[in-house]
Amino acid sequence: MITDLQGNSLSGANAKAVSLYDEAVAAFNLYRGDPIGLLDQALQEAPAFAMAHIAKIALMATATEPAAMQAATEMAPTLETLSLNERERSWRNALGYLFRGEWTLAGRAFDYHSMHFPLDLLALQTGHLIDFFCANNRNLRDRPARALTRWSPDIPGYSVVLGMQAFGLEEAGDYARAEALGRQAVAAEPLDCWAHHAVAHVMEMQGRAEDGIGWMLSREAHWAADDNLFKVHNWWHRAVCHLSLEQCDEALALYDGPIREARSAVALDVIDAAALLWRLHLAGVDTGDRWAELADAWLPLADGTTYPFNDWHAAMALLGAGRTDEVQRIKTALRNPDATSETGRWSREIGLPLVEGFEAFWHGDYNTATETLYGARHIVNTFGGSHAQRDIIDLTLLEAALRGSRADMARALADERLSMKPCSAMNRAFLSRIGASRAASVRTG
Repeated sequence: MITDLQGNSLSGANAKAVSLYDEAVAAFNLYRGDPIGLLDQALQEAPAFAMAHIAKIALMATATEPAAMQAATEMAPTLETLSLNERERSWRNALGYLFRGEWTLAGRAFDYHSMHFPLDLLALQTGHLIDFFCANNRNLRDRPARALTRWSPDIPGYSVVLGMQAFGLEEAGDYARAEALGRQAVAAEPLDCWAHHAVAHVMEMQGRAEDGIGWMLSREAHWAADDNLFKVHNWWHRAVCHLSLEQCDEALALYDGPIREARSAVALDVIDAAALLWRLHLAGVDTGDRWAELADAWLPLADGTTYPFNDWHAAMALLGAGRTDEVQRIKTALRNPDATSETGRWSREIGLPLVEGFEAFWHGDYNTATETLYGARHIVNTFGGSHAQRDIIDLTLLEAALRGSRADMARALADERLSMKPCSAMNRAFLSRIGASRAASVRTG
């Protein structure tokens, strides 16, 4: 029987194809290299290799990009022509939910899959990504926890599962355990940029900006290589640390350097670029004509239907570039989704209010922005990204409250932030501005 590195049986494979497949899965585990290219090589060696087809489809379907999802959907019928074992049939079933825009149901199908096949590392990671896209904080923590008792350090990929649990613990607020497990994971596999970023998230959530910069610098050689598909996100983490310290010049230099110098058109990278440029704008930095280049990169990625978290970030860039017609196109797509799918509900109930709130802010309608974003901010466990990424909603809301003379709300939101990050220079600056605004109001009153 032919198996993968974790002992799972493989249909339609041969020894050379399995070697390439194992290399592809390891590349995906660490977000390095070219897993799709390796899977294509494996399929050249063994055209009926079921898991090579499945892995390629899964990687495309979870890219959250319209063209990639379309390609995955077109590849899916191939699975009906192959001989599949029980595990591979379970994979086919789970992926089917993604094609219908039902992310939560796909995640649940992978729950059941991993209960039966706990050593299927690719399924664990795919399910973990789905939990991330759904902002399912509990399952981000519990999915790897359920499997870890069946793993041991001598099974290839053990440290990868530790890294997944580290990130899940962080999103669930268990910061001490998250940091410990993240450090354990990178000690075992220094190239694990997901585990590295789990520790960075802990430091962000605790307001440890100086520690965050030190952590990034000390391990830069492990996460910043050219073949690292996650490097831009880790650069983003470092830039956010600089912004927390009100070091805007350093953050802007990172934007112009490793974050955008390659002009990446990958969704993950342009999400980070839009979020950073918007944060710089909130901080009063002149962002110049940077929006125009970023808006061009977003155009083929924002369709208003595939993944509305992306469309919201696209709207930031399009607003900055003055592409009001494209913003309206996205809003129209978000307003009229297929209401029977989960993605459609995300579009109408969450994506649309976020775009409208950010649009109002950009055009100086701070009262509308305040009302819209206050209602849209409570999206944890509903809709994509991490706590750190979604913080841009609260930052924009607070800035809108300040500029719209909603001093009481601004003070309440600043106090809320300081309760979590009492040492944050940026949060203390909000309080100073609120105090100055109130004093000015008294003088002119």
